[in-house]
Amino acid sequence: MVFGAVMPAFTGLANWMIPLMIGAPDMALPRMNNWSFWILPFAFSLLLSSLFMEGGGPNFGWTFYAPLSTTYSPASTGLFVFAIHIMGISSIMGAINVVVTIINMRAPGMTYMKMPLFVWTWLITAFLLMAVMPVLAGAVTMVLTDKYFGTSFFDAAGGGDPVMFQH
Repeated sequence: MVFGAVMPAFTGLANWMIPLMIGAPDMALPRMNNWSFWILPFAFSLLLSSLFMEGGGPNFGWTFYAPLSTTYSPASTGLFVFAIHIMGISSIMGAINVVVTIINMRAPGMTYMKMPLFVWTWLITAFLLMAVMPVLAGAVTMVLTDKYFGTSFFDAAGGGDPVMFQH
């Protein structure tokens, strides 16, 4: 829900408001903007198709809590993780576009201190997204390797730490 609806909706609002607020004609990277939008329906369809796989949909919630997602999860976990990876790629592409637009396409005379607060919040949010999404991708990839390849990042019986996923 967060990756498939909330984040794309807020990114759409930023795509509409940021150019208006900084005096730019459009976003800086329109093709990347287009790609970040159009890979979302593909990722969302993968996410929904994981609900109809054998064994049912993922039963570990949106948090991917490690013991539930590694030990007690159905076969649809792999498809679910792949869909989350694609949604993360879309978020990173949108964040790059926001940062490049704010830094390079401000109106003449608009310094950083003259930018509206909404633009500032999106600049900071975009930098945070670029920093955090690869970490999330690494964490869910570790969940995937625990489930399918026998690693024990989050399995206490194998020397792993189940609480590590929360950090």
